[in-house]
Amino acid sequence: METEEMILAGFGGQGVMLMGKLLCHAGMKENKEVSWMPSYGPEMRGGTANCTVIISEEMIASPVVSEPSTVIVMNRPSLDKFEPQIKEGGNLFVNTSLIDKEPERDDINIIEVPANEIADELGNNKIANMAMLGAVIEELGLVDLTSIVNALEDKLSKRNRDLLPLNKKALDKGKELVG
Repeated sequence: METEEMILAGFGGQGVMLMGKLLCHAGMKENKEVSWMPSYGPEMRGGTANCTVIISEEMIASPVVSEPSTVIVMNRPSLDKFEPQIKEGGNLFVNTSLIDKEPERDDINIIEVPANEIADELGNNKIANMAMLGAVIEELGLVDLTSIVNALEDKLSKRNRDLLPLNKKALDKGKELVG
């Protein structure tokens, strides 16, 4: 496995930080080197939020990602900001439920995921991030889905434990979409 440098971006409340944490937690469970670094906009709520994630078989020298191999965008401002930074031949995951603009690059792999539509079909719009994460895991093969589910079990608070089966369904739907 090569080193995967990612940026996950959206607005606050879309679960991009959780996606990043789950990827790193799953990577640790698989004895990989990981790095997670959050970045928040100045707004109190609903502002921009993104994180960088690095997963590697080798030691990670720096958590800074200037030319990511993969970018996951959950909203239009994130697409506008991060699409130009993707390494040639890299991956761009686009939440087509909320992004009505076509990506401009033709030198990258574009994976369209209607994450919010999948979440709505399952009855809870808060799991759009899990639908996107399922697609990412299937497409990139960075970590096993089982490791993500185990990480989710570790990270979910006791009051949200009842959402675990629904989160698993969203992961599976996202995975099926690109599988």
